[in-house]
Amino acid sequence: MKVKVTNLDGKASGDIELKDEIFGLEARPDILHRVVTWQLANRRAVARAARERSDVARTGKKFGRQKGGGTARHGNRRAPIFVGGGKAHGPRVRSFEQSLNKKIRALGLKTALSVKAAEGKLIVVNDFDIKDAKTSAMKVSLEKLGLTKALFIDGDKPDMFTKAVRNLPHMNVLPAAGANVYDILNHDTLVLSKAAVEKLEARFNG
Repeated sequence: MKVKVTNLDGKASGDIELKDEIFGLEARPDILHRVVTWQLANRRAVARAARERSDVARTGKKFGRQKGGGTARHGNRRAPIFVGGGKAHGPRVRSFEQSLNKKIRALGLKTALSVKAAEGKLIVVNDFDIKDAKTSAMKVSLEKLGLTKALFIDGDKPDMFTKAVRNLPHMNVLPAAGANVYDILNHDTLVLSKAAVEKLEARFNG
């Protein structure tokens, strides 16, 4: 499939041929759902455990008389009702990590790229090279392209462009190696450089 190539200033700069096996697949909501669920689950931190009665280092000696004290018949200071005692029925260590087949992950990324291309929300630019990291100037350029919530992917993360974009809301920059389904779907428009297209195609061909 052919896609027009533009510059950051909005001027046309020829065409590029994208591989149909990467950018021309049919939409698979089931695959996208599986990959996004896997990504978000693996982002969760491990749940920490609370110290329960057996984990607290306090005396187990009976500190009062069984009768005649006018209070309850406590056996030790580790009981949950005391300050410094163990927590009753506290949370346990829990990992939310999931596993997902590599072929499913690769298919999910291809499908996400194909969905953006099919919706007309895929833009290919020559590169992200700029002279000055001026956020105000970059904002004007992106408005000319009609971008309000976009993900920019380059071969490597461009330093100057990243500095110019990072203070703009809803704009994110990733290297081609960090391209993932969740971030692609979480932005209205996907902007790829020619270097990113080459690296993505080489990634799947390899």
